[in-house]
Amino acid sequence: MILLDSVTKIYDKDEKPALDNVSLHIEPNDFVFLVGKSGAGKSTLIKMITKEESPSSGKIVVGGIDLDYIKRRHIPHYRRRLGVVFQDFKLLPRRTVYENVAFALEIAGMSTHEIKHTVPKVLELVGLLDQAHKFPSQLAGGQQQRVSIARSVARQPKILIADEPTANLDKATSTEIINLLQKINDFGTTVLVTTHNENIVNNLGKRVVTLKGGRIVSDQKTNGVYKLDGEAETIFDNTPKAPGFKSKTKKKVL
Repeated sequence: MILLDSVTKIYDKDEKPALDNVSLHIEPNDFVFLVGKSGAGKSTLIKMITKEESPSSGKIVVGGIDLDYIKRRHIPHYRRRLGVVFQDFKLLPRRTVYENVAFALEIAGMSTHEIKHTVPKVLELVGLLDQAHKFPSQLAGGQQQRVSIARSVARQPKILIADEPTANLDKATSTEIINLLQKINDFGTTVLVTTHNENIVNNLGKRVVTLKGGRIVSDQKTNGVYKLDGEAETIFDNTPKAPGFKSKTKKKVL
């Protein structure tokens, strides 16, 4: 579903790479937490997947699409295949809850009939059907994030990326948002979440991938815990490769 094979990203003027020979394979229907301190490379990795940035070297395949071969004019169409949730919601302030979700479907080319059929179902999924005609400013932070999630999943993407979705929310509301993401995952959507919230990661017991200095230092496949600092840090290269891929990464201990 998501494959990064020996991906390195070096920004101009930076001495060290933002991502350093990263290999990662996320299976369909997986739920993965991506953790690490600020500057560890989480945002860069997400930008690689969403095609906001291109790797300096390495291969990225998402949903069977080799990102090396996507032409610039086709990037918006590719991104519409993904669902992306941001920590600052990015809602349209002058549109209602209903209109925010409907607008995302209009951009995707969905017919008016389909939109009228889809939006209420999505709002019911996130528990906001009774708030459909309110504006974002009339909602609490957690409700605004639910609108953002509704907008992202309305097109039924196979992959949902949530970048710090609970960063501006209190503990109870954060738990509600993560439970909603779990519910979406249960319906078959692959979910990738970046977070600094230790409690959420530890309570859910999902796969946890830890980045440090642009490298994967830990990949806990099941019952993962939030742990940024370890005694020995291992660079992992046990990723299944796509046919024809050749990686030069070696497993080593720093």
